[in-house]
Amino acid sequence: MASRRPSSPRKEQWAAALRVDELSFHDRGPYSFTVEAGQCVGLHGASGAGKTLLLRAMVDLDPHQGTVWLGDTRQEEIPAPRWRRRVGLLPAESFWWYDLVGEHFSRPPASEQLVRLGFGPEVLGWRISRLSTGEKQRLAFLRLLANRPEALLLDEPTASLDAANIKRVEQLVLEYMQSRQVPVLWVSHDPEQLQRVADWRLFMDGDSVLHREA
Repeated sequence: MASRRPSSPRKEQWAAALRVDELSFHDRGPYSFTVEAGQCVGLHGASGAGKTLLLRAMVDLDPHQGTVWLGDTRQEEIPAPRWRRRVGLLPAESFWWYDLVGEHFSRPPASEQLVRLGFGPEVLGWRISRLSTGEKQRLAFLRLLANRPEALLLDEPTASLDAANIKRVEQLVLEYMQSRQVPVLWVSHDPEQLQRVADWRLFMDGDSVLHREA
């Protein structure tokens, strides 16, 4: 598998696997699979099959049966807002509530991360109304990382980006994954991207059946 993985990441391990156990929702499932610590699993498949719904159930945004584990912690054992800080979801379309970019961050993003995604520190004072779709997508990713999640669920995180920014986001995700040994579930319509970033892949067919691929 070709990848852009960093060769010698600095370890800040949480090292907890993300396990889905007989999860079902909206007449789909049940689904069971495990994303190991420090591993990226790619998810692709038919439009409307339920990939986004799967991620929403995993972060306790939609009603569901079954459960999700992060290490030894079961989803039901902690309040949903706390669970969603630990298992961070990046939706395909980001949401913004305040006028300024910086008001949306629980802690300021690292300057180095801003620069790597094409921003200067002044971006925190920008109005949301001036941002392009691609800028919103990159900033939403940095907003997610600012919470220091212990697992990442990424729903088409580079769909609105050009080739240069896709490369930047991919590298930053993989470095975060390896340095902190977090599990990553990455939804993408681009098979070449999943070839680059994923250790293995899941395919959801038109009947919402999940298949493991090599």
